[in-house]
Amino acid sequence: MSTVHIDRLLDTVVTQGASDLHLTVDKPPTLRLHGRLRELKTKVLTPDDTTALMKAIAPERAQQELQEEGTCDFGFAYGDKARFRVSIFRQRGSLALCLRQIPYKLLSFEQIGLPEEVKDLVRRPRGLFLVTGPTGSGKSTTLASMINYVNERYDRHVVTIEDPIEYYHPHKKCIINQREVGVDVSSFAEALRRVLRQDPDVILVGELRDLETIESAIRAAETGHLVFATLHTNSAGGTINRVVDAFPVDQQNQIRVQLSDSLIAVLSQQLLPRVDTSGMVAAYEFMVVTPAIGNLVREAKSTSFIDSAIQTGRALGMQLLDDHLWQIYSDGKIDVDEMIDKARDKKKLSDKVHRAGGQVGRPELDMEDENAA
Repeated sequence: MSTVHIDRLLDTVVTQGASDLHLTVDKPPTLRLHGRLRELKTKVLTPDDTTALMKAIAPERAQQELQEEGTCDFGFAYGDKARFRVSIFRQRGSLALCLRQIPYKLLSFEQIGLPEEVKDLVRRPRGLFLVTGPTGSGKSTTLASMINYVNERYDRHVVTIEDPIEYYHPHKKCIINQREVGVDVSSFAEALRRVLRQDPDVILVGELRDLETIESAIRAAETGHLVFATLHTNSAGGTINRVVDAFPVDQQNQIRVQLSDSLIAVLSQQLLPRVDTSGMVAAYEFMVVTPAIGNLVREAKSTSFIDSAIQTGRALGMQLLDDHLWQIYSDGKIDVDEMIDKARDKKKLSDKVHRAGGQVGRPELDMEDENAA
């Protein structure tokens, strides 16, 4: 029986430009390429294979965590070709691995299509900037681009708190210290408790996972630091509700007041495969917190009020997700069904397509073509 070599698999991920590699028992190694799963034409993996592949890449501390918890996460560099973020977990008594490719190349705002106004916001001396979206929507890439933009232009002390570290940032104009949860510090909350003693100008929090971390991030933004952080939410209004709802009811009014003062922007994003199969394109919902939006946050106005304020804030680069989806669909970059799948108001966009003479609804896939792909 032939052996599966991790180096060959990683080479394939890098050369094909896949975002992820899935290794699980009773399936061949499988890539996620432009959002779709593609099996490699190689052997079906056995429990011994996935165990051997785990041992080839997992550091000792990760193997120990896997033994104790049944799962572990870590990052590693594959020579000078790429970095990978890895999740290893038990399933049906065997090991499964998911490796996410993190390219070394840091992308510019123009390359990832960020709103031009973001450049002014990342110069701010204080405030909370939230980047949100589902897993795999490119939040880490967006944040890395923002940190790199600051690093190339301003003298700042940047402290990042990540689990694991994804993009490595060399010191340019900034001093950049990157702390990995589980390696350099025990938790996000502990890192945030200590960070204000480290004279930071900019703080990046990989994920707002719990109440203590959210509280600490808001406090850091209030006390004169620029804080970047992520959440798994799909809209600007939904993001505010998620943050507020993390707190006990008797604290929620106070948090709304704090948020209205400290939040500077919410960028919600989705990644969609390009029609020409050349990669992915990002769709953004972008909200800048103006005094009017700050009042809506403070007064607990519903998401629909915030959506209306975003629509009237186009001069500041604000846009709703569905408007940007329609724009990139109209430009011929994405197909109609991908647009509808990611839309917040699917019916409204479907009606718009029909009025423009288009069709919504993906025809049945030819299974033979799919299996051959």
